[in-house]
Amino acid sequence: MAVFAISDLHLPARVKPMDVFGEHWKNHFDRIRADWRARVLPGDLVLLPGDLSWAMRLEEAREDLASIAELPGQKLLLRGNHDYWWSSIGRVRRALPEGTWALQNDSVLIDGRLYAGSRGWTIPTGDAEPEDVRIYERERLRLEMSLKNARAKDPDAPITAMMHYPPLTDELTGFSDILEAYGVTDCVYGHLHGAGLYGAVRGERRGVRYHQVSCDGLEFKLYLLYP
Repeated sequence: MAVFAISDLHLPARVKPMDVFGEHWKNHFDRIRADWRARVLPGDLVLLPGDLSWAMRLEEAREDLASIAELPGQKLLLRGNHDYWWSSIGRVRRALPEGTWALQNDSVLIDGRLYAGSRGWTIPTGDAEPEDVRIYERERLRLEMSLKNARAKDPDAPITAMMHYPPLTDELTGFSDILEAYGVTDCVYGHLHGAGLYGAVRGERRGVRYHQVSCDGLEFKLYLLYP
């Protein structure tokens, strides 16, 4: 089984075509679909760490979710900061088509590998707003909850973490200490676009391999994580 990753699809939900952010976004999902269909087999897995649809409500997101579901392979979703349609996890899971799963404060075991994660948040600095610090600390708790759930399923299986926000920077550890404590081998994340991609952390840091998978940073092609 091959495992791919791609984030920030920003599907329009009939309201927001992405080419308003630049010509390179024109027909971006058509390019993603072409690459996806050429490379992904039915038994493969595609990780989608957030910002899937501009929809505001779950009913509005159904068309975008169906567009993802009709593509080959199994899919594992995580919420991003723009996924306003993502309501209670029970409602989201009931709405997902067959072969599509959603992570939230828990984990899944697929083909001998655990998948866990949390949305994350902007890593606060000294001048951060109190509300940002509160959300950041809450997301740290949620990440640890998800990883504890994974280790309860299997204490020895490798763990891949999914996050939406960057889990660390060159100067700030952010969430990386938690990933290290639970023996995470790989972490995929998105959120960054444009100039923000140049400073993204990639490669191994203290035993964890970090993979930046925002679709525009991948030229709208899927990122092969394994093998």
